[in-house]
Amino acid sequence: MNAPDTTAIDTVESLRTHLQWAVELEHATIPPYLYALYSLDPARNPDAVELVSSVFVEEMVHLSLAANLLNAVGGEPRLDTPEMLAPYPRLLPHGSVKLSLLPFGPEALEMFLALEKPEAPTGPPESDHYETIGQFYDAIEAGFRFLCDSLGPDQVFTGDPARQVTFGAFHHTDGKLAAVTDLASALAALEEIVEQGEGAAGGAIWDGDHDIMHPDRDEVAHYYRFEELRLGRRYQRGDTATSGPTGEPVTVDPAGLHPLSTGATTAEIRQAQVAFDNTYCTILYLLQEAFTGDPAQLRDAVRTMFGLKAQATALFQSGAGPTFTYIPPDERI
Repeated sequence: MNAPDTTAIDTVESLRTHLQWAVELEHATIPPYLYALYSLDPARNPDAVELVSSVFVEEMVHLSLAANLLNAVGGEPRLDTPEMLAPYPRLLPHGSVKLSLLPFGPEALEMFLALEKPEAPTGPPESDHYETIGQFYDAIEAGFRFLCDSLGPDQVFTGDPARQVTFGAFHHTDGKLAAVTDLASALAALEEIVEQGEGAAGGAIWDGDHDIMHPDRDEVAHYYRFEELRLGRRYQRGDTATSGPTGEPVTVDPAGLHPLSTGATTAEIRQAQVAFDNTYCTILYLLQEAFTGDPAQLRDAVRTMFGLKAQATALFQSGAGPTFTYIPPDERI
């Protein structure tokens, strides 16, 4: 692996480049989460469906926050491009974690834990070839602070405020999608992304929100939600990363999956996979429209995203999963 690149983000153009990488990073996690989620039989694995669903929804929030950050500094988010659906397995964009499309199980959980791994307290900011997502966002935060100090906020936050996308409450999360217009709101957006992924500062397992599905509980960060699934128990107040979860059991039925066929893909299955890919690429188009001047399209994108479930479930029930292959606009049906 290449040595970590700690080059400072010291120009607005460099900041825009890295924020586009952040958009690509956040999106790259979504197909693996969806693949694992759709492989589950909801009747036999309700706990796993709930936890993986909550992470997927928050990754949509993170993707949207990254786009707001990029728009705030005068960039233009690119989502409907082949790079957004590079073939899996692949590396996390500009990172080191290998992402694959895997059914839910121990191998998928290990991948998700590696993806959401909290940064070490002494981990340096890394603008490229980052070891953890937190270190990458630390480099972006340092870039924002440096540029605001050296150029002044007015020279950094040059984007059209009308391109900022906000959204009401998302199902499954207490996370917020807020506009980014200045340094304070930019730092708040970065904090939201990092804390939901790896936990609050200082090694806390909590992400600072309430568990919307269980109002009596605090919400744990993504890394620790996957720990709950791996260890078979929920975190409760008083638990720490060292103690591990000591709360109520989390039930996972290893056999409660839609079985994948080892045989050749039939023409009918391939047709269903292409139909799924068409729908998914339509979502990328709607997201790009939402973040480049038509914010109302985000609702259509989210609605269509949840509509993927029926297509994916039908695929898994036929013995195959979706491929998440990019289809160029002029080839879509």
